[in-house]
Amino acid sequence: MTADSKVLTGKAKPRGKYPHARRAGDYIFVSGTSSRRADNTIAGASVDEMGTTRLDIAVQTRAVIDNIASILKEFDAELGDLVEISIFLVNMNDFAGYNEAYGEYFDYDGPARTTVAVHQLPHPHLLIEIKAVAYKARA
Repeated sequence: MTADSKVLTGKAKPRGKYPHARRAGDYIFVSGTSSRRADNTIAGASVDEMGTTRLDIAVQTRAVIDNIASILKEFDAELGDLVEISIFLVNMNDFAGYNEAYGEYFDYDGPARTTVAVHQLPHPHLLIEIKAVAYKARA
């Protein structure tokens, strides 16, 4: 079994020494992914001229899933290849908004899913982080 790790260009740089994803045999393990962009701005987070922060769980959820899709593409895989997904929410009051956005990408035949609440994520504007496992046979 060979393992391939990838730190991707055009993505937010990992905040530690780990890859965006790692392939082990026919499995692809996607590290915890947020809505942080390559320029370190955060999709679904804005601060107005008065300093009021607005955070949007639906926008962040879509951005995270889109980030995972682009990471999987680097391994010739797609969202349909996901077999397990773990979601970390800072606040379970965001569950309905996240769940609705999630349903735009997946149905009952999608990956097995676990959602848990966590105390905090690595940036105060992040509401959600997702890690995932895909199965894609090597060519």
